[in-house]
Amino acid sequence: MSEAWTPLLLSLKVASWATLLALLSGGLAGFLLARCRFPGRELLDSLLTLPMVLPPTVLGYYLLVLLGRQSVFGQWLEHSLGIRLVFSWQGAAVAAAVVAFPLVLKPARAAFEAVDVQLEQAARVLGLSPWAVFWRVTLPLAWRGLLAGVLLAFARSMGEFGATLMLAGSIPGRTQTLATAVHDAVQAGQDGLAQTLVLITSVVCIVVLLLAGWLAPGQGRRT
Repeated sequence: MSEAWTPLLLSLKVASWATLLALLSGGLAGFLLARCRFPGRELLDSLLTLPMVLPPTVLGYYLLVLLGRQSVFGQWLEHSLGIRLVFSWQGAAVAAAVVAFPLVLKPARAAFEAVDVQLEQAARVLGLSPWAVFWRVTLPLAWRGLLAGVLLAFARSMGEFGATLMLAGSIPGRTQTLATAVHDAVQAGQDGLAQTLVLITSVVCIVVLLLAGWLAPGQGRRT
């Protein structure tokens, strides 16, 4: 069973970090796109959404070029910070975060745009700082959409394959997630292991998607 549980634990670890990265970057980008008006805003939104439509292997190639050991940024990370993203679980987390980024961005932007600006203005009139307005007014009104995006990002990160394989590979015990483990098991003719991994992945993703649907904007607990 360790052949199944080790990829599961690694997938949960990678997906958790990827979701955190996607939340921080996607949430901030969604807030800025919702609140700021500038030329090219919709073009920027389209560019940021590209990871949703690009083939994962193409996205993985871009990441390999940008973060690989031969790139300027990759060399700086390795020499200055001692971080090597290629063939590491951290690289798998970065790849999954990039793929999941639009799934946080879109709900975040929609959630922030749905917040009544007059409520924020009223809070400022009452003396709250912009930071306090965000934490006490904006975020409490937008949290449901943000959380739905986070859960979708987590489910997507759990199933990420192409970009992860390109950047991190599939090293058992180090970078082999559930998705890559399924591929390797099928290639090796281990049908029983492949079926177990597929079942585990399906159950986890179904639970997350059910939670996301329940928490989606406009959805609520029915009595």
